[in-house]
Amino acid sequence: MDAYTGFAQVYDMFMDNVPYDSWCSYICRVLKEHGITDGPVLDLGCGTGEMTRRMCAKGYDMTGVDASVEMLQEALDKQTDPPVLYLLQEMQGLELDGCVRAVISTCDCLNYILEEEELMETFRHVADCLESGGIFLFDMNTDYKYRELLGEHTFAESRPEGSFIWENYYDEESSVNEYDLTLFIPETEELYRRYTETHLQKNYKEKQIINFLKQAGFVCEGVYHDYTKEAVRPDSERMTFVAKKR
Repeated sequence: MDAYTGFAQVYDMFMDNVPYDSWCSYICRVLKEHGITDGPVLDLGCGTGEMTRRMCAKGYDMTGVDASVEMLQEALDKQTDPPVLYLLQEMQGLELDGCVRAVISTCDCLNYILEEEELMETFRHVADCLESGGIFLFDMNTDYKYRELLGEHTFAESRPEGSFIWENYYDEESSVNEYDLTLFIPETEELYRRYTETHLQKNYKEKQIINFLKQAGFVCEGVYHDYTKEAVRPDSERMTFVAKKR
């Protein structure tokens, strides 16, 4: 899957509607509720490091992991002081030298894992990287979002800095949503280069995810509507999980 190559150059521009600041505040509140006010924290699927560097500014010793060289290069270009350690790894093969107090994963990164066993394996690796009692906080897209908002819909946006066409196809049998992304990124004042990428995401149900967490050694402490403490609703687009390592 040729994903997050050309898109990495303009990812932050087209994701400027993501409420990173409020998500960061929410994550910090949850971690503090569990006595985690500082120390090592891992950002799994960190992308361009927008959440990673915000968490670093809150006093956490951050490590970012992502499978895209291009996305990590964008993150390194925004390096913080103190610096963040960025690692090139697949989520399914996550491996750290030591343990962290918490693992976070935002922007539906885990939906990119297309096989149930691989998602289970990712959860096991996360558990291996966490201290006893450590917190795993992550979000995933909902069934409602894939079926009603994304599947068979096309989105487009044009700006002077770049344009995109985003086509979606949802397969009911496999529960996989295919994103076909066409990007036009300026190279000179009059010349735009065209990039095409295909992204695939899997629709997992809430009960599936909770079951996988239990099998990996977690207690699921809550599943919430987006980054709130409200219960998941029929029209929730994102669900946030808070799990604790047994």
